[in-house]
Amino acid sequence: MAAPIAVAIDAPEIETAARWASAVAPHVSTVKVGLELYLRYGPEVITTVRGANRVSVFLDLKLHDIPATVAGAARNVARLKPSILTVHAAGGRDMIAAAVEGAPETTIAAVTVLTSLDDAELDRIGMRGPASDAARRLAELAVEAGAGALVCSPQEAAQLRADVGPDVQLITPGVRPAGADRGDQARVATPQEALAAGADLLVIGRPITRAADPGAAAASIAADVRRAESVG
Repeated sequence: MAAPIAVAIDAPEIETAARWASAVAPHVSTVKVGLELYLRYGPEVITTVRGANRVSVFLDLKLHDIPATVAGAARNVARLKPSILTVHAAGGRDMIAAAVEGAPETTIAAVTVLTSLDDAELDRIGMRGPASDAARRLAELAVEAGAGALVCSPQEAAQLRADVGPDVQLITPGVRPAGADRGDQARVATPQEALAAGADLLVIGRPITRAADPGAAAASIAADVRRAESVG
């Protein structure tokens, strides 16, 4: 059984992205295509990454614009049949609802507070913190607007799970196996910690894709995650 991991396929070239996706697909439930790769190759990258694999595709575009524009973008993206599409919760209720309406067969995941932001940075951009409080406000707004999933750091997952209940999917970036480099993430946790906090889908990128053998790295982390699930 595939582990609830979304591997961030942040490759510079589409051929590399396809190779990574094929390597990890037997072990994980999902591959994530981000903004950089999508802007370079467009819809072709979704088809290429999906390939002959049964893996789900998570399109992480973090849409953030006026509702009419987001509705149109979501309709266009829906043709690609991603399992998940992200929008910024900070875009407001109407914008989130527009995305939900534009892509009714896709789970709209609202990004609460980026994992690269800490409390000091939130203060600098004028958002009332701390990060946990900001995430709760945005999560409540997003769920009311119809979002089926929330993107939050592992540190906020337990509280958001208590707030929104069991039916909203929690997706946690900033997940790093013990001992891995934090990279540009400010709020991180191990896979075991994220699952214990209530996460449903763990976003893991560089610890897998920068490994000498991404497939083997995905298999190892997936095995750890499945063990953590069985213990939990």
